[in-house]
Amino acid sequence: MIQVEDLSKFYGSVQAVSGLSFEVKKGEVLGFLGPNGAGKTTTMKMLTCYLPPSSGRATIFGFDIMKDSMEVRKRTGYLPEKSPLYTDMRVGEYLAFVARLRGVPGDRISSSVEMSVEACGLGSVFVKSIGHLSKGFQQRVGIAQAIIHDPELLILDEPTIGLDPKQIIDIRRLITNLGKDRTVILSSHILPEVNQVCGRVIILDKGRLVAVDTPDNLREKLRKFRVTFVTAASSGGNVGTQDILGGIGGVTGVRETAREKDASTFRIESAPDRDLRNEIAVRLVSAGVPLFELRSEEMSLEDIFIQLVTEEKN
Repeated sequence: MIQVEDLSKFYGSVQAVSGLSFEVKKGEVLGFLGPNGAGKTTTMKMLTCYLPPSSGRATIFGFDIMKDSMEVRKRTGYLPEKSPLYTDMRVGEYLAFVARLRGVPGDRISSSVEMSVEACGLGSVFVKSIGHLSKGFQQRVGIAQAIIHDPELLILDEPTIGLDPKQIIDIRRLITNLGKDRTVILSSHILPEVNQVCGRVIILDKGRLVAVDTPDNLREKLRKFRVTFVTAASSGGNVGTQDILGGIGGVTGVRETAREKDASTFRIESAPDRDLRNEIAVRLVSAGVPLFELRSEEMSLEDIFIQLVTEEKN
């Protein structure tokens, strides 16, 4: 269990984090979202005891980050935005070195290195110099050093930054697997990544907590209307098809979004609690209009993020 109460941090006269309060349950994967300068990295550094808070308090599994910082560090693995790697060392040598720094007993160093290498898929590069590895494998080594002492909490700051699409998928899968056995706090600018990996999200803006909930709950709270897309045969320059759609009860708006030779796609808005797909299909088929596609669009995490941050600024 992680409990954060009114946590704040000043850099001189600049307040980077302002009165954050939240909790993280054991075994949870929590996502940190926010624009640049929102306070995500500063919050992570305070939770990992790299920075002291200016005020407020936080406890990690019952240990205070100020009074019991060494106990917190023993139970925490941390991957900062820039991986703390010695690029002239071989992977195996580096991990054994980090294990000793982390206080892993001598008779367990070999097994700890083996565990982290297996978990992070580093067997094929075990004897290679870190500086000769791809960015994706270097990130894997960075995660491996964070779990070398088998921590209960894993904090990852932008773990997929600078990676190509395949590497992102690989690291995302790795984080998902690691989250099965430990609590994970993850910060990322890749919103679909957070949506797929994290059970809950915290959205920060200018150091303040804007929202904390599951993506699904945030969608339900913020959704002002339901959106349905329909691709159907063109009729009379689309007038007939659009009139049919606009005449359905509960529809608040219809507009054409794309047009092909014999078909058009329409965006239909309705009340958030009205799913009109069945009625749309019945109306079009009854009118003899060929229906090619019918789908409902959920509010994306990007939409949630933009709406909350915009509302906060306003």
